[in-house]
Amino acid sequence: MFPFSYFSSEPQTTVHASPEVTAVATNEGSLTIKEFANKYCPAVFTGFKPSWWLPNGHAQTAYVAMGNFEEVDKVKYERKYIRLPDSGTLGIDFTPPFDVQLDPATPIIIVEHGLTGGSHESYVRNILAAACAPKSEGGLGYRAAVINFRGCAGTPITSPRFYSAACEDDLACGALYVSSLFPEAKMVGIGFSLGASVVTRYLGNEGTKSRLAGGLALACPWNLVANSERLEGNWFSRRVYSSAMGGNLLRLYKSHAHSIETFEGSHALKIHSKVLSLESPKLIDIDHVLVSQTGGASPNWPFPSALEYYRHASSDGVLPGIKVPYMAINAEDDPIVRLIPRPDEESTKASGWVVVAITKGGGHLGWFEDGEKRGETQKWIRKPALQWLRAVVEEFVREKGQGGRPTEVVDGFTREIGRPEVGFKEVDAKDLPQGGKAAGLTQGL
Repeated sequence: MFPFSYFSSEPQTTVHASPEVTAVATNEGSLTIKEFANKYCPAVFTGFKPSWWLPNGHAQTAYVAMGNFEEVDKVKYERKYIRLPDSGTLGIDFTPPFDVQLDPATPIIIVEHGLTGGSHESYVRNILAAACAPKSEGGLGYRAAVINFRGCAGTPITSPRFYSAACEDDLACGALYVSSLFPEAKMVGIGFSLGASVVTRYLGNEGTKSRLAGGLALACPWNLVANSERLEGNWFSRRVYSSAMGGNLLRLYKSHAHSIETFEGSHALKIHSKVLSLESPKLIDIDHVLVSQTGGASPNWPFPSALEYYRHASSDGVLPGIKVPYMAINAEDDPIVRLIPRPDEESTKASGWVVVAITKGGGHLGWFEDGEKRGETQKWIRKPALQWLRAVVEEFVREKGQGGRPTEVVDGFTREIGRPEVGFKEVDAKDLPQGGKAAGLTQGL
């Protein structure tokens, strides 16, 4: 079928929850997770109808990458840097900036972006522009912290480690840092694409110890093996999507070559020339040569192949471990995500905290619907996203004693006791090497 063929524009959304009954405590009594979603996130049940000129997943995804969103959803950030226990660095962008006075207990949205994105991406700003606007201006009045992956959005590479779909330990470090700044604030996570995988894995692995009181995953890639089979097994997907993502990763990596070359004796330096020798790589190519080798810490890394990395980093297998309200929203016509788990089906194992909504259309991080004027678009996803984030931090009542672990300070690092890999030390930008400036990155990935 031709990639831009038309499909029915009738709004259709299916919502799937585990048959396992879990009591989700709220200010008004206990609910099942589907009841919680229905009561506090009704927008997701109304369905999504694509804009008339972006009728299917390919068109929606193309507009994410090619549309001009510079003049909409402007967000002002203030960046902080933290050093991690393995000497890596995360750049965390806060909005509103710290000179804006907010109540110390103001809820905080922890954000994980897509494959090679950052806080600047339009899909991030679309949510935060409304979530962090003052209530007097129609916003939620929240604070947000975007945790930019190692090497992304101008964050320097300061250790021989890159990032991956399984870098939930970095999210744990970032969440620990933010909670140390605002100990009275309730936090909720939102992830986009690769970042959705990281948020999902974090929640599934942390269980009741999660510092996030809940999560929202948008366009989560779930089963990375199945995704790879789809991307690499179809000529169009391989030439368009896999090439775009592989090219983005290579350009991002090359912008940090000057830093990689200083890591003498490291595995990262051993594979450096092989990564640089790649020409027009597909996603699986650079995942095989780079991400499967340096995308995480030992003992799991390095992996013998991209497929072994994909098996490890897939997020669908952690759903049984989630113990806080969690919603995932995927589009059935997403050209990148192949297999979407449905917790009410026997093939999917999930806890009673998990609900998955699947829209008929929307593409990959698109969800563009018609605006008020012909030819204008707006993002449908904003309304259910804001409703869910608000529900988690304002309606969900978490059991006392849950969330986080005791901490200690060792050699200047605040870290979780018994987990030396989860810690941070704030560092000044002037004490860091210059971050890479990757040119020519396709936006929206």
